[in-house]
Amino acid sequence: MRDVLYLDQIEQAEALLKPQRIEVLRRLAEPRSCTEVARLLDQTQQRVYYHVRRLVEAGLVSQVAERKVRGVHEGVYQASARSYWLSPRLVGRLDGGLRRKRDEMSLGYLLDLMEEVQSDVATLDRTAPELPSIGVSGEIRVPVERRQEFLDDLRSTLQDLFTRYGGAEGDAFKLAVACYPKGERP
Repeated sequence: MRDVLYLDQIEQAEALLKPQRIEVLRRLAEPRSCTEVARLLDQTQQRVYYHVRRLVEAGLVSQVAERKVRGVHEGVYQASARSYWLSPRLVGRLDGGLRRKRDEMSLGYLLDLMEEVQSDVATLDRTAPELPSIGVSGEIRVPVERRQEFLDDLRSTLQDLFTRYGGAEGDAFKLAVACYPKGERP
């Protein structure tokens, strides 16, 4: 089972985004038959099998075993991943595909960057013996009158790193930094 399955095909999203199918998928975090899932969800076996078949067709679930129960072959299924990420590209740009001017201080640029990071992280090979990476998150409070100074310092510090380590030799790493106002959660 993979950690993340990145869904970038509309057929996959369509198969996933049905409330009953999501419940079936949750029950398939562990290998189970349609009969077992039906019992857990208080649904008919036929209804669960229909949803499982759609999830299998979309690559979101796979058959991991088969067993014989009272003379009938019964499939055992499991979710393909622990989590599923929907690509923002599934909807696409509503502005006809035209990218906004690349203004590093805009929300549009930040959204484009997050989409790029999400896509890159989803394609990493998590089975690799060594996957050097780092994630840092924190909160910085900056008085309004020092906001531009802070942003200039941040840009300068990062530009120094790019200059110091930006040679043509060695392992390639991608560095993406997001700085945005912290919104209040509802």
